[in-house]
Amino acid sequence: MEIELLHIADCPSWVEASRRVAEALRETGHDGLSLRYRLIRTEEDAAGVQFAGSPTITVDGNDLFPGSDRSSELACRIYSTPAGLAGMPTVEQIREAMRAYGD
Repeated sequence: MEIELLHIADCPSWVEASRRVAEALRETGHDGLSLRYRLIRTEEDAAGVQFAGSPTITVDGNDLFPGSDRSSELACRIYSTPAGLAGMPTVEQIREAMRAYGD
């Protein structure tokens, strides 16, 4: 399983999102997997991957939260969380999405 966090340089949420992904990996017993980071610099970079705004978390190249449309715009992503809209999913949401993807 390959986990990647796609982000833009100006995104204020990507660092905390990476911490949450790492925590979810530990909690699901995947601490041996490494989280890779990909800086999306151009619209061409964004068009070449499953990017839906920053941060986008992918597993084996697929968006872990596929409800958002792909985008080539260098923009932040908004997630629906139990506390309302936020710049990243909760640890629980990441953990559940990983389990649904196929532990």
